[in-house]
Amino acid sequence: MTTTACDVLIVGGGPAGLSAAARLAAAGLAVTLVDEQPELGGQYYRSPSPAVLREHGDHRPEGGRLVARVRSLGVDCRTGHLVWGVDDDGRTLLGTGPDGSPVRLRGRHVIVATGAYERTHPFPGWQLPSVTTPGFAQHLAAADGTSPGRRVLVAGSGPFLLPVACSLLAAGADVVGVAEAGHPYRPSLRAATALRHPARLRELAGYAARLARARVPLWQGRVVSRASGADRVSSATLAATADPGRPLRTVDVDALCVGYGFRPQTDLARLLGCEIRADAVTGDAEPVTDAFGRTSRPGVYVAGEAAGVGGVHRALVRGATAAAHILLREGSPAAPGPREIARLAARGRALTRFTALSDALYPSQAELRKALAATLDDDTIVCRCEAVTAAAVRSAAAERAGGDLNAAKSWSRAGMGPCQGRFCGFAVAGLVRDAAGDAADGAARCGVPVFPARQPIRPVPVETLLALGEQDGGDG
Repeated sequence: MTTTACDVLIVGGGPAGLSAAARLAAAGLAVTLVDEQPELGGQYYRSPSPAVLREHGDHRPEGGRLVARVRSLGVDCRTGHLVWGVDDDGRTLLGTGPDGSPVRLRGRHVIVATGAYERTHPFPGWQLPSVTTPGFAQHLAAADGTSPGRRVLVAGSGPFLLPVACSLLAAGADVVGVAEAGHPYRPSLRAATALRHPARLRELAGYAARLARARVPLWQGRVVSRASGADRVSSATLAATADPGRPLRTVDVDALCVGYGFRPQTDLARLLGCEIRADAVTGDAEPVTDAFGRTSRPGVYVAGEAAGVGGVHRALVRGATAAAHILLREGSPAAPGPREIARLAARGRALTRFTALSDALYPSQAELRKALAATLDDDTIVCRCEAVTAAAVRSAAAERAGGDLNAAKSWSRAGMGPCQGRFCGFAVAGLVRDAAGDAADGAARCGVPVFPARQPIRPVPVETLLALGEQDGGDG
């Protein structure tokens, strides 16, 4: 098997990866862009189905234009390719092609633009059919024009809830309400600083107006504490965020969409050996990067949501900024001058300020997780893949693992299923930390709140691994 080599290898075909690819290819560099989906665009620029396009048009045509530009510039676009590991040299990426065949990819520069996962918190009944994340509901509504149910409750926290509710309305769903864990829409001095970001404010106001016209109630300071049903979810119980153990209201539904924003997808960056730290506000594990997206590994950049969640506009700028630095290092005639560098830096700072404002308006994810975990029943399933309960995680952490996250995973099997902790990892890490108590040594063992990255980072057919081994044996 030969290794595909290029000047710049970009993993992830979302806004950040596309932005970087367009800038680099326009400067004449050989760029390979790899994405596991059959089409470029990522979750944000995902193309609607042909039926939705005919009836409603493209809801984000700028994404289609960016994809078309990347292809027209001659970027080697490898869709349907899953990057799942790193070779023994610590640099060459291992992947799987659309037909399941193993591939090796190597670039003199690597940009990791793998996006983000939705952040979930377990609650009794979250494993019921028709309980989904807002992102999945948004995909169904925007891309396919369908809804996960007829009567839908959207809940959790973050600005993403409002556009999801609007998309569900457009798909014909009866949105019975939006439950926001915090109080971001109350008038306050802090909220008034949003006036410095008029474009984002207009966008948010548009969503709020659409929900108001449809008479969709917006309940602030509320969280889903329980979902009930037999064959599928039939009701959801809401409680006050400040006291999640005390139910306040039960809503009849046939679909429930619950999510608490997003957290960076850092698996590949960690396999590459990039330094990781825990974000003090969100509690998420994030790569340590500079203003250009450079990591602790020379030649490896992290861009977009994988470097820290901040929205599509920030992802586009991060991709362009990483590309600009690569062109400077290459000594390219098309390298940006001081004025362009200053413009990108100013734009990045403005978007960082907006992200900080959003973090301040909405509840701290670290504090929210702690509050929700404290009232989590022992018999609640926290790892859906392996059906591991909260009691099993708490017991493993306190009695066997001594507060060590990886040991608790081994003893309880939480996070060992197909998702490898992508859905339950944040909650499991919190339960382990809580079980460790306030002892200094326990807190130290918890470390960065994420399971260790192990390859393959996604499920890979056994045939692929066997083929890789045979090729390696033949090469030897």
